[in-house]
Amino acid sequence: MPSEAPDKALHREMGLSDLEYEAIKNELRREPTLTELGMFAVLWSEHCSYKSSKPVLKFFSDYRQAVEGAGLENAGIVDIGDGIGITFKVESHNHPSAVEPYEGAATGVGGIIRDILTMGARPIACLNSLRFGDIASGAEDRRLFARVVQGIGGYGNCIGVPTVAGEVNFHPRYSGNPLVNAMCIGQLSLDNIASAAAKGPGNSVVYLGSSTGLDGIHGATFASEVLGDDSEAKRPNVQIGDPFAGKLLIEATLEALATGAIVAIQDMGAAGLTCSTCEMSSKGNVGMEIELDKVPLRASGMSAYEIMLSESQERMLAVVELDREHEVIAIFQKWGLPAAVIGRVIPEPVVIVKHHGKVEANIPAKFITDGCPTIDLDAAEPANVRDAKLFNPQSLPQPHNFDQCLTSLIESLDIASKRWVYEQYDSSVQTRTSIGPGQGDAAVLALRETAKGIAAKIDCNARHVYADPYVGGQLAIIEAARNVACTGAKPVAATDCLNYGNPNDPCVYYQFRESVRGLADASEALEIPVISGNVSFYNETEHGEVLPTPTVGVVGVIEDAAKRVGMGFPKGMGYIYMAYGFSPAPRQQGLGASEYARVVHGVEDGAPESPDLATEKALLKFLETVVSKEFITCAHDISEGGFAVALAEMAIAGEAGCYALVDADEHFQRHILGPVLDHVLSHGIPPSESVQRALIDAETGANPWLFTQRMDARLFGEMPGRVLFGVSNDAVRHAIMEQVWAIADELHLALYCVGTYDYTNRKVQVISPSRVLLEQNIEELRKLYEEAIPKIMERGA
Repeated sequence: MPSEAPDKALHREMGLSDLEYEAIKNELRREPTLTELGMFAVLWSEHCSYKSSKPVLKFFSDYRQAVEGAGLENAGIVDIGDGIGITFKVESHNHPSAVEPYEGAATGVGGIIRDILTMGARPIACLNSLRFGDIASGAEDRRLFARVVQGIGGYGNCIGVPTVAGEVNFHPRYSGNPLVNAMCIGQLSLDNIASAAAKGPGNSVVYLGSSTGLDGIHGATFASEVLGDDSEAKRPNVQIGDPFAGKLLIEATLEALATGAIVAIQDMGAAGLTCSTCEMSSKGNVGMEIELDKVPLRASGMSAYEIMLSESQERMLAVVELDREHEVIAIFQKWGLPAAVIGRVIPEPVVIVKHHGKVEANIPAKFITDGCPTIDLDAAEPANVRDAKLFNPQSLPQPHNFDQCLTSLIESLDIASKRWVYEQYDSSVQTRTSIGPGQGDAAVLALRETAKGIAAKIDCNARHVYADPYVGGQLAIIEAARNVACTGAKPVAATDCLNYGNPNDPCVYYQFRESVRGLADASEALEIPVISGNVSFYNETEHGEVLPTPTVGVVGVIEDAAKRVGMGFPKGMGYIYMAYGFSPAPRQQGLGASEYARVVHGVEDGAPESPDLATEKALLKFLETVVSKEFITCAHDISEGGFAVALAEMAIAGEAGCYALVDADEHFQRHILGPVLDHVLSHGIPPSESVQRALIDAETGANPWLFTQRMDARLFGEMPGRVLFGVSNDAVRHAIMEQVWAIADELHLALYCVGTYDYTNRKVQVISPSRVLLEQNIEELRKLYEEAIPKIMERGA
């Protein structure tokens, strides 16, 4: 019989409702013990149980089930051929990072790395998606920003896994409640996938890794409540990481898995020993009996409650074949890590916890993992979503100085270079990184023992989601996929981290439901399954909730990693084309919810343009094809800041300036043909059919600016489904563009020659038939772009 029951009101302090407490008593047919109550509290927290989000996450159930398979809940796996599997996942560590930013961010990295490791994979890359308040005016937000970045670098650099890509955004709604989403990618042999499902009654339960301390107790329940005035007092809920122990754990675990002695393995992440014992038992339809006296401890006098709920880092739990325990333990001891047999697998599907000869817990495994009552919440469309649909772009005054608009956008914090961030990360350790931070729309890794590579990007425009949750959810996965495709990779799968405020607010739950529905619909249309993910609710302070932020990470495969392309114009000469689809007239000319409206006009209103899913899918295929055939020299999608910012970013990242024309009237021929042909003929190249094709498209109305009457909309409007790419003069000389046209025609895409790039030109120039619209020196733009964040961070916290 388990030890004595706790105070009957204690369950509320632990975050359990009266309904949940009654369900526990009914199942156990008695009052739960203190240890049992703590175990239920953490596994039935929102962070672990998904009790509020399960009804919505059913949108993804078919995809996840099809790819993950039974027993593989730590992360999803993609077969990329040659016997190689790629596994990846993203997780949030928001609340810990708000309270203790360095350790919160560091342990977020460590936890996601271990999730990948327990699949039997070597972690080969990390990415992150970060959100902070207004660092320009808030010293505390600058402190959180600085310490989170230091924590990611401090852990990732020491553990030896490169941080290759990410995103950073700023908005007052994240003030005091930063979002820290960590993603990890691993490579494994498909013949050696590790399972999390315990099996084999009589097999040993083996504790692996660092000893257990008092840090992180009730971390999962802490992550399932709103941050408030008492948050500072909850520092003990934040785990403390040791990246050097983490590195040893990687090597020891991979070596131990290679012996074949390990039947199942799982990280002791959120909820620690409680999570690993209960979830592994539940997955395998078996039980476990463990002796806490055998658990390696680093604090004396720890109770059963504390041992079961501790979230000390760098720990694993494994089921090992009977009589082979010594093989695994010897390997961990060789690497200087604790390892001990703490129990056994039993046929009864219950988890029995003993301490000092007493039974402290006896819980049905399936009930504690799957029995939490689901909560049906109300949803109501927020007023801002209704208002955004009514936004009239004509309310924005037309600027007189487009140069000033461009410079303001280039140094706005969401667009400006994140070099200050990524230079604190080691992006090249393990020597697989082929395209690193700042060099392309996505990171590219060249894999070993194969010519293949993978591309990866993590993305979300939360302001788009706030303005139109359904469309914003679609755009989150679309842009991440488009970024991956711009390198030449075929997007094959995605992972998501869904960050929102308090789901009990009907408006927040509406944001969640509709954005996930949009994400799911786009995932299905693009045939990019979401194979793993995480939900993070209660991201709000007394000042309000964060912007709805469904972060999406996408991974793609390049058949020949040597052929990948970056975003910068190369050192040479060539043409700049836009690839796009025949979409209906935009509702708000791409100005609704745009960075241009926010930065230049101080207006956060309007809704993003809806994507055409057929066009987006065609663009992915087009980019994969033309890069694989080596027809293009660079590619970059048009997103925040629109066409002009995309051009500037390609020039800043590359080695050539550009000359482009924005027009949609009868003057096109005179003002584009002359400069283009002058450039072509001056280099001894005959006129190409591709130039004539561009003229025909302009005259027949197949023009990307046909429906945008405002010049600021043509320059800075954010229209989905558009990509800029470069084609060298040699490609024109050898009639390669005609093949590019044929590929586009087959996919029902339009191509439009917007101008030229030239390494002798050190400017970004954009003209219309009547005047010069933009003319900026590249070095001056680069200076603004690179120095925006460092100048602010020099102020200190």
